[in-house]
Amino acid sequence: MKLSLIPAVLLLTACASGIAERIDKVCAPLFPEGEPGAAVLVMQGDSILFDKGYGLADLGTGAPIDGGTLFNIASVSKQFTAVAVLQLVCEGILSLDDNVARWFPEFRSPIWQKVQIRHLLSHSSGVPDARGYLTREEKVAGDEDLAVAYMTDLDTLHFEPGSAYEYINPTFVLCGKIVERASGQEFTEYAREHIFGPAGMERTCYFDRNAKMQGAAHGYEYADVSGMPEERPAGTATAEKNWYEYDFGEETFFATRPDGGIYTSTREFVLWEKALRAGSLLPAELLSDAMSPHTLVSDSPWSDYQNRPNTWYGYGWFIEPATPHTPLRIYHAGDNGGFKILAARYPESETLVLVFANRADWDRYALMLQLEKCLGLK
Repeated sequence: MKLSLIPAVLLLTACASGIAERIDKVCAPLFPEGEPGAAVLVMQGDSILFDKGYGLADLGTGAPIDGGTLFNIASVSKQFTAVAVLQLVCEGILSLDDNVARWFPEFRSPIWQKVQIRHLLSHSSGVPDARGYLTREEKVAGDEDLAVAYMTDLDTLHFEPGSAYEYINPTFVLCGKIVERASGQEFTEYAREHIFGPAGMERTCYFDRNAKMQGAAHGYEYADVSGMPEERPAGTATAEKNWYEYDFGEETFFATRPDGGIYTSTREFVLWEKALRAGSLLPAELLSDAMSPHTLVSDSPWSDYQNRPNTWYGYGWFIEPATPHTPLRIYHAGDNGGFKILAARYPESETLVLVFANRADWDRYALMLQLEKCLGLK
């Protein structure tokens, strides 16, 4: 019996080896040695097919990147906030149909009677990002209170809630505050107790400007990225590659947490994925709802973020439904300072693809499509 299994085992090993070689051939040129780089991990089922670090986490110390390096995953953090909200829905403490006015009676305008929690989670609230001019100090050190302060007096919406897509960060900060008011716990404490802890994510944490994180990468840039497209191929920046640190302390790094403040590694993100699959954080029905299309992203006149054909937003995830030539994609991107993140899941093959980078000069969507080819997902 054991002898008959040997060829199958060898075949699987050879197959995994071939996949790893193809992935490495795609990623290695994007993240050269001696520069900021990326951690790349691919899991299929419960098997890790690829787990490799490229480049340096810290140019000052020369610390290399590996699967244990902590990255700011930026907006990929939104799915954790969405799960926190949905946990409270499951407990009957709040409802997705609750309007914002229920939880924020200090918001004066009647517009908040129309904006529901489901609209906040699906980027369909119509609430504008009307924070106005921010000083450099506010950009660097701004907190959650500053991010939503303008909402107290806001009295206009861009569109009727639920009717269009506009991706903005302050509404997810508002979701974090709703978690606090509904649970009676500070948001990061809630996440530690109800999400990170149960998932076994012992090193995962939210950004804390007063704490030094062991094993965390710095974000880096070598050019002024203002005005550059979100997705750009390596080498499109024209400045000489004199890398400089580009995270907290620089004005484009946002320190708010429910919308983008998690630091984690690719290996700990695998624990998040496994906990979601196992239903230990959220019942399958609610998780399926979160990963279902709720807001059409494609052709929205209000936002160009991830605005591509056949693209929707759920609650904390982008969704691209399957076509005859493409798999179902459920993913999120993250950008903060020099960090650029991709976390994509393919439920039909139980595949997870992670690219956590501390440099931004690579085309994330193009890489996602290349890795799909490496994995035979098309």
